[in-house]
Amino acid sequence: MKPIRLLLTACTMTLMASSVIAAVSEEEAAKLGTSLTPVGAEKAGNTEGSIPAWTGGLKADAAPVQNGFMGDPYAAEKPLFVITAANVEQYKDKLTPGQQAMFKRYPDTYKMPVYKTQRSAVMPQSAYDAAKKSALTTEAVNEGYSLKNFDQIHYFAFPIPKTGLQVVWNHLTRYRGHNYINTQVQATPQVNGDFTPVHIEMASGFPWIMKDAKPQDTSNILFFVKQTVTAPARMAGNVTLIHETLDQVAEPRMAWAYNAGQRRVRRAPQVAYDGPGTASDGLRVADNADMYNGAPDRYDWKLVGKKEIYIPYNSYKLQSPSLKYKDIIQPGHINQDLTRYELHRVWEVQGTLKSGARHIYAKRHMFFDEDTWTAVEIDHYDGRGQLWRVSEGHTYTDYVQQLTAFAGIATYDLMAGRYVVSNLGNENKKGIDYAYQPSVNDFTPAALRNAGIR
Repeated sequence: MKPIRLLLTACTMTLMASSVIAAVSEEEAAKLGTSLTPVGAEKAGNTEGSIPAWTGGLKADAAPVQNGFMGDPYAAEKPLFVITAANVEQYKDKLTPGQQAMFKRYPDTYKMPVYKTQRSAVMPQSAYDAAKKSALTTEAVNEGYSLKNFDQIHYFAFPIPKTGLQVVWNHLTRYRGHNYINTQVQATPQVNGDFTPVHIEMASGFPWIMKDAKPQDTSNILFFVKQTVTAPARMAGNVTLIHETLDQVAEPRMAWAYNAGQRRVRRAPQVAYDGPGTASDGLRVADNADMYNGAPDRYDWKLVGKKEIYIPYNSYKLQSPSLKYKDIIQPGHINQDLTRYELHRVWEVQGTLKSGARHIYAKRHMFFDEDTWTAVEIDHYDGRGQLWRVSEGHTYTDYVQQLTAFAGIATYDLMAGRYVVSNLGNENKKGIDYAYQPSVNDFTPAALRNAGIR
């Protein structure tokens, strides 16, 4: 019996070892770049032909670039149709509950111009290679809320996901390009549309492409972010610093805040979960930024599956430098004439707040673009089960940097009749600066005081 027991033990250990090494089999990972795109989307189009096959995305010269702002490769296209409150029932099977609620809340003004589907997503080969490696090596531990064997890979933890949580991880670890710095504008218009733009300088650094980052010190860092409010004057000089960690169970997000009025740097544990969002007038919380961010450990995540819906896409018109913020920001919602929706396949995930956990959102209904893993639609429900807030992320492909960015993110409060819109940059002198070369020292608490000097 002893040899048999030893053999069984050896087999068990072998299986355990293989489960640590491989998230999916070699055979399944081989689909990446063949039947699947290099990051895990279905390469083929749909049977109706309304979603085309992915053929590699936009080329670097897809349209003229103006001071870092992408030109519109599809400027000549006209909407196939426009969804309004009058015809919304005809299209409801391809709309999220939140989108349908927006038509009910704003029946006279909310609309969705739907264009031909263009699978424009493109990324560099390094991101595709990372996805392939992730598929074979990355594993979720601590009930799925932490990543193992990922610190040297950096992108797309689970390109062939098996669970809802793995889909969420793909959004959190999606390809974002190089270190960058830019000024984003956020606004919280009143019911009548009046608003004061808040200018926030955003600086982001990724340790694996920062020259002075030491792997032994930054192995658990996904990225650094520093937010400096530069206007209006009453808020200028306030700075928030975030060290986003990979394993937020073992090492929670680290955040610090510099208050210009007090001239003090303090730890800021509230910059997480449902802590108040920066300059948001109570209309969003910390983990509404980037559509969704931070540790996913307060929710149970259910993978509903994939479906086809109309989502914001190729939003070049919305990011155009020819627009003023007043052209975009209107009562109730952003100017929907400037938006573009397309039919795309998405991953549908539901997050339900765990028993005993605290968050103002009891449920999150999330939709992720299959070609980029970016969250593009999220419905937020309160503790009574009522739909409360609706978030839409208007994305576009930066075909020069080969990444997906937001032209704007809007979170609508259906009950208050107000919204917060962020990630706008139309009136900037230039677009996002990806030539930014920060030092690790730029993202230390000691650097906050200097960053906040008015």
